[in-house]
Amino acid sequence: MSAQIRATPAEFDVARYRADFPILAERIHGKPLVYLDNGASSQRPTAVLDAERRYAEHMHANVHRGVHTLSQRATDAFEGARERVRVFLNARSSREIIFTRGTTEAINLVAQSYARPKLAPGDEILITWLEHHANIVPWQMVAAATGAKLVVAPINRRGELELEAFARLLGERTRLVATAHVSNALGTVLPVKEIVALAHARNIPVLLDGAQAVPHTAVDVRALDCDFYAFSAHKMYGPTGIGVLYGRESLLEAMPPWQGGGDMILSVSFTGTTYNELPHKFEAGTPHMGGAVGLAAAIDYIDGIGLERIAAYEHGLLEYATERLGTIEGLELVGTARDKASLVSFTLKGVHPHDLGTILDQSGIAIRTGHHCAMPVMEYFGVPATARASFAFYNTRAEIDVLVEAVAAAKTLFG
Repeated sequence: MSAQIRATPAEFDVARYRADFPILAERIHGKPLVYLDNGASSQRPTAVLDAERRYAEHMHANVHRGVHTLSQRATDAFEGARERVRVFLNARSSREIIFTRGTTEAINLVAQSYARPKLAPGDEILITWLEHHANIVPWQMVAAATGAKLVVAPINRRGELELEAFARLLGERTRLVATAHVSNALGTVLPVKEIVALAHARNIPVLLDGAQAVPHTAVDVRALDCDFYAFSAHKMYGPTGIGVLYGRESLLEAMPPWQGGGDMILSVSFTGTTYNELPHKFEAGTPHMGGAVGLAAAIDYIDGIGLERIAAYEHGLLEYATERLGTIEGLELVGTARDKASLVSFTLKGVHPHDLGTILDQSGIAIRTGHHCAMPVMEYFGVPATARASFAFYNTRAEIDVLVEAVAAAKTLFG
């Protein structure tokens, strides 16, 4: 991802940060672990692991309504994490921060609670060709249930959104725009501020899938002016099973609950139910309290380093990996957008990506192979799958060298 500053390896003490991640000392098949699958799930630093452990050892109990000390501690930690997320996103109110199981559940919540009650036959939901399945399938389900139509904005061969074509597709029947902030399959950074401005000029709300953006760049939902923003903790050095939906308060207030149960109510009788206030209206059942605590700790950890410094260092890794991989005969990069996050997706002539991933694993290298839950992207580029190496600030140029040497060696195995 492009950055205003550049952090060179000498300025960025990567060894110091690597020491915070115990798993990076693992050996795989007798080789040092080279973990390059951060786009799927990043690793957790000791600070996050310790925060989760402290919660479990000293404050675990069910939140809200409990009068005993542990319940009050758990509630304070849980709601403190919500406020931490609010600050991280620069949302106006903690009422706009909904805890979910992750990005996928957050998008489904908007699909079922916001879109489904509003859509009618012939209405349109506009997405892009770059979307993860989590930002395609929920809209297909809602469209099938309501008679609405899914419209897809095109991309070019660099893997960039055709913004003028996107603008032309915004029409009188467009009821919602849902788009990635960063493509998980290609690393493309989409022009989200322009997308929001174009949609809002027609009074169309916008949801942004920020799963691949929040680990790499500062996100200010007020500056973006988006209506919904979704992300997951496990891609930003936090635990699995916890994520966030930011929603504009006026929209959330008007939306009906998606799931029913405990904690999302004020009163229940057999004749009717009064729903709870925001944000609890959308958080039925016992939440992932320890996960929220871990997410808050991950945000603290990231802020301690600085997202600008992280983005600049990772941009250097991206440039280095792009240059080094480009020296391998038969390797083709898939997705060469001018504005990219820190991942490279590629194919190697004569070697299936799954075979390549298996070979690299023998050298201790973890990459992701397959369609990356973005099958339309693979279809567009005419490939069944790609190999994807995705970088975090704890990765090094030396690890990229190991990757390049292993990929070149795999090429020789297949002639």
